[in-house]
Order: sequence, then C-alpha cells, then structure tokens
Amino acid sequence: MIRFLHQEREVAIEDLAADTTILDYLREHRGLTGTKEGCASGDCGACTVVIAKASDDGLQYSPVNACIAPLGSIHGTQLISVEDLKDGAAWHPVQRAMIECHASQCGFCTPGFVMSMFALYHSHRTCEREDILEALGGNLCRCTGYRPIIDAAEQALGDVQVDKFSRRAQATLDQLRALLDTESETAALESAHSHYFRPRDAAQVAELLQQYPDARLVAGGTDLFLENTQSLTPLPVLIDLSAATELHSIDCDADAIRLGAAVTHRACQQAVLSDYPELAELIERFGSLQIRSQGTVAGNIANASPIGDWPPVLLALGGAIALQSNAGVREIPLDDFFLDYRKTALQAGEFIATVILPRRKGSLFLRAYKISKRFEDDISSVCAVFALTLDGDRITQARVAFGGMAAIPRRAPALESALTDVELSSVDMDELAAAIAQDFQPIDDARATANYRLTVAARLLTRLQQEYIGKAATRAHPLGANQAGASAHG
Repeated sequence: MIRFLHQEREVAIEDLAADTTILDYLREHRGLTGTKEGCASGDCGACTVVIAKASDDGLQYSPVNACIAPLGSIHGTQLISVEDLKDGAAWHPVQRAMIECHASQCGFCTPGFVMSMFALYHSHRTCEREDILEALGGNLCRCTGYRPIIDAAEQALGDVQVDKFSRRAQATLDQLRALLDTESETAALESAHSHYFRPRDAAQVAELLQQYPDARLVAGGTDLFLENTQSLTPLPVLIDLSAATELHSIDCDADAIRLGAAVTHRACQQAVLSDYPELAELIERFGSLQIRSQGTVAGNIANASPIGDWPPVLLALGGAIALQSNAGVREIPLDDFFLDYRKTALQAGEFIATVILPRRKGSLFLRAYKISKRFEDDISSVCAVFALTLDGDRITQARVAFGGMAAIPRRAPALESALTDVELSSVDMDELAAAIAQDFQPIDDARATANYRLTVAARLLTRLQQEYIGKAATRAHPLGANQAGASAHG
C-alpha cells in the first residue's frame, strides 16, 4: 500500500498497476482533468504537478512531470494539482496574475505554467527574472504567448503573500511525518499481474532484485517511463530506489564526492559545483527543472544512452561507480561500464548504488560543451568534456569524453594522445580534427548527421583553445571559476 496527501486528506492505494502514472491517477481515477497530457514524454510541461516533501527545513515543493512519474513515487508526500490551488472562491495569486496579464490563450498549457510558478512561489527566496525563466524552461506554449506568461510570473512573485498552503504548512508537515512514522513494511502497489515496491534500504533492493530478476529499477522514471508512455510497453514489476535512505546520501571526503543512486540532478548541484564550477551550465541544461527534480545521476548512467550528459563528465574526470548485490559491493571505473549500445557491465542482481566523482586536484582546465537543437530542455546532439591537467601552459594529461559520437559514451584516445605534452595555445587544430575522425565514426540520426557531429567536435576544439587563450591572458583563478558554465549554445 502507498499513502500520500491530496486535498488535505490521506489517500491509501494498494491495487493499481505498477506503471500507473500520477497523470493516470488524477485524470482516470479521480476525474481531475486540469492536468493535461501533451507529449507524454516530459518535454512540454502541460502535465506539471507539484510534490511537497517533509524536510528538516519544512516543506520542499518540487515541480514534477506527472505524465512520466510513477504514482508509487509519491508515497509519503503531498500531491498538489491545479484544482487544489483556489482558496474557497478566491484564485491563488499565481492564477490571478495569469488572468490579469491575459497569459492564457488556448489554455492547454496554462495548468502546467501555473504549477511551475506555484512551485517557485513556495521556494522561499527572492526571484529574479533569470529564476523565472529557469522555472518555466520546461513548459511550452504552442500559442507563443511567453511574454504575458513571464509578466504574470513577475507580478505574482513580486508580491508573495501567505496562501492556504503556507497557513497549513505545520499541519501538513505533521500529517506527512505521521504517514512515514506508521510505516512498518515496504510500501507497494500490487495488482493481479504487477508489483511496485519501495524498499527502505539498499539491502532490501538487492533482496527484491534476487526475488524478481526481471524487475526494472526506477528512481525518477524520466527515461524508463518513456517505454510505457511512448512505446506502450508494460512495466509489470518495478523496484523504486527513492525510499532507500542511504541512496539519497551525498558524501564528500578528501578523495571523492559520492552520490547515492537516488540523488537527483538538482540535489547534487551544490556538491559537484563546489569542485567543478565549470559544469554549472551543463547541469542547468539537463532537461527542465521538472526533469532535474525527478531524474537521477545514477539513472542517467544506468540507462546507457549514447547521448546522456553525465557519462562524458564522469569519463573525463575519472569517475567510478559502486555496484551492489546480495553478494556485496564492487567498484569499477566508468571506463569499464559501457560495453555496447545499451549494454553495460551490470551482472545479474546488481544495481548502481553510488556514483563516485574524484575531488579536484592539481591545475585542471575543464570545459563541458553541449550542442542541441534547443538551448533549454533538449537532448544532446554532441556532448564533449575536456579535462586537461596543466604544468604551466603544457598539457601533462588529457582526458576527453564525448556523447553522441558512438554507440556508447566514451573517451577519445587518439585525441587525448594528440593533446598530451603540447601547449594548447599553439596546437595544430587540423591534427586534432584528424584525431577525432580516427576516434569516432558517428552515424546519421534524427538529431544530427555524422558529418555535422564530426564538424562540431572539431569546432569545439577551436572554442576550447580560444577560451584557454583568453583565460591565460587574464590570469584567471586556477579553478577557472570565472569561466563557470562555459558551454556551446548549439
């Protein structure tokens, strides 16, 4: 059974299919049709709802794509949909601003925009225009009415008032904690032919994997659930990692930053950027805020997509992963994890328990570039990460990794060799371009042609050189903080 709060009441469910989404529940089981299905892939934001979780700092509100979020994932939380915002007959300030600014045209996208604004409304911080643009980056308006929508957000967030959710915050916290305190067993959804489990620790995950060897693991569902919503493939047995406490851990010591398998892209930002500020824009461009709030770093690795954004980062920085099963834990370099297209070194009964990122050491020149058709909320055509260790102006070690250039994310050995023991400011670009062509034979697909990918990869080397020359000329901070987030706009 799973339990959560909705409309100030406890909801208990035990007999729905494992792959039921939040959107399915709202529209088909509750008759609440304000939340829309536009793309069924987490791209358009029309399905956005807000999930409130209890934390040491109070309630944390996160926007979520209901179309690809499993219903079981909201156990122990508060579900808020667009129908819930009104206070009696009074519109919520966000809704009122949308009306007064004439920000709704056909209206299909409006509920999603309202819910994204509502999450930002409860972020307990002063919001600048950039914060609004980030918050709305995962919501698309097909009527192109963005200016009045942004005006509405600025109006509502410029005068944040106490709403009914703020007034009830303590009562909601008490209800949520009571839900979690009464847990005595693994939360689950079970029907005649499906099972959804939420084990409470990593050991239970391993036990369930042994019991159900064909089960699929889910943490955010932002990739896995596309199999269900796009290909209509049933997901009869799911094991949700998000309730396992130790899998949410972020541990930093002198050697490494360790991210548990349930750590989201959003949650890891502070820890990762403290050592590698140059990755800021790459992380911020990882899908939308909804996706970053749901999806996990480990999930981006485990799905073994050739166009994932985290694998090139970890490959270039010498990252590793810890794999756990009933037999114990083993650690392998990420270099050894990807074997072939969608094929990994995971053995039967194993799952990624921890992602390991080495701490920054020495004089490192780091750049991460993402090329995509859109700047926000899009998949990479090419992703490139360059990690160059320097002795003065000479490169003593080069680790370079690409996504989108082969069947797996991988390093570029010929390019690394060509970059080693040279000065980046004077290296021959034609020689480096030839090395890339030696390393990769990309394919044509819907996102880019092979020729485009090879050309872009070579141009990124030119950009890398120009940014290095500019950095050296200004004697920038050795960590490169003034260049944080450098990335190609595509």
